[in-house]
Amino acid sequence: MVWGISLAVEAGSVACLIGPNGAGKSTTLNAVIGALPVKGGQILLQGSDVTREKAHRRVRRRIALIPEGRQLWQRMTVEENLLLGAFPKNLRRSAASFLERVYTMFPRLKERRHQAAGTLSGGEQQMCAVGRGLMADPLLLMLDEPSLGLAPRIVDEIFDLVRTIAQQGVTILLAAQNANYALSVSRYGYVMESGRIALEGPSERLRADDHVRQAYLGA
Repeated sequence: MVWGISLAVEAGSVACLIGPNGAGKSTTLNAVIGALPVKGGQILLQGSDVTREKAHRRVRRRIALIPEGRQLWQRMTVEENLLLGAFPKNLRRSAASFLERVYTMFPRLKERRHQAAGTLSGGEQQMCAVGRGLMADPLLLMLDEPSLGLAPRIVDEIFDLVRTIAQQGVTILLAAQNANYALSVSRYGYVMESGRIALEGPSERLRADDHVRQAYLGA
């Protein structure tokens, strides 16, 4: 459960949600995408109220969520998974150009485009999930625990990709238990504890905060 939280992501920037497992990070992202209902308050996208809109309409408004655990269609090919990211009618005519952009960013996916997604390594599956999100040409890209279960070297790669995507002007909301990485790639951060925002501020300031250092950065 999440109670009375308030957060904002500045256009073209990266904001992060950090906190322990069960703090409400995934619930927040699922509420923004419309997978979970909200009982009060508003969800605004570029000033438009989308609170009561169904999830598929929010996708058409170019909100994309890369869920925890990646949730690829395991028996479908890499390319089929990617193309489903551009399934809404308003995106289909641009799917080919979006696909080339994803393949330029992820050459390994192009090499494996005819391979079943379930046969990819964990890192490659995460790249495929990120690529599928980018196929929606998102105004807001949300990533839920993108480094979960990955080797440290692959985690470095994934967060480097987050930086690259942000440099292209995509607005990103990142939820992660790995506070060190999340704060290093974001401009602003929110600390969630027990369903509430316990602390917020510029990421550099949070990295220096005693509570954040002791609870989340291993200091």
